[in-house]
Amino acid sequence: MANDTCAISIERLTKVYGTKKKSFLALDAVDMTINKGEFVCIVGTSGCGKSTLLNIIGGFEPYTSGKILINGKNVNLPGADRGVVFQTYTLFPWLTVEKNIQYGLKIKGMSKEQMSAISDDYLKKIHMEGFAKMLPKELSGGMKQRVAIARTLANQPEVLLMDEPFGALDAQTKSKMQVLIREIWQNEKPTIIFITHDIEEAVYLSSKIYVMSANPGRIRKVIKTSLPEVRDLAIKDTGKFIELKNYVRDMLYSNEVIS
Repeated sequence: MANDTCAISIERLTKVYGTKKKSFLALDAVDMTINKGEFVCIVGTSGCGKSTLLNIIGGFEPYTSGKILINGKNVNLPGADRGVVFQTYTLFPWLTVEKNIQYGLKIKGMSKEQMSAISDDYLKKIHMEGFAKMLPKELSGGMKQRVAIARTLANQPEVLLMDEPFGALDAQTKSKMQVLIREIWQNEKPTIIFITHDIEEAVYLSSKIYVMSANPGRIRKVIKTSLPEVRDLAIKDTGKFIELKNYVRDMLYSNEVIS
């Protein structure tokens, strides 16, 4: 049931692929309630339907039955209220960093002054002030993802959908990106749904974790990460963090039926 604090309400969401002769149940009666300004991670093994669920929330893929509401409105198509960051780098190679960030703003009809002010602000937030005139081919993988995140957030989406955006990065860059997205979330408080198979990443980033099981994809457990809102990487070495990580791992790989 949606309320004033609820950003996303999903009820009995089911997705079936196939034909009349053969079908595959990808998602089975998924229920989720995500509040405004919440940072939610969804974890699960390969093939559990994480990305399918995210694509449905994004409006890129139809669902078979159930209900999905974003701020009280039915979701059927993509919309400006949702921004998406994928694992692959989706920057326009012919545009500079600055112009990539401004792309959606230009479509909205903003003035050059407005676009420049917004892109300058986000270049500071992603710590790339000196790279405005560079092309994507001149950037590292982590820098490209920072620009992709800035481009998405510059459009002020109500919900940010992230599909394993740090999955292709090396460990050191991945850690830096985790700190960055937490920093941005703490300052701007967008509603974030973040898909990952990395349990440690899910615990570090989120305020709540949905653990999914596969065949068919179901919500196995909902876990609140009762960690301080302001976090640095040192928190990963604390007993509370390790305890939470082990608990999520047990929920993910246990064969027991979880109520």
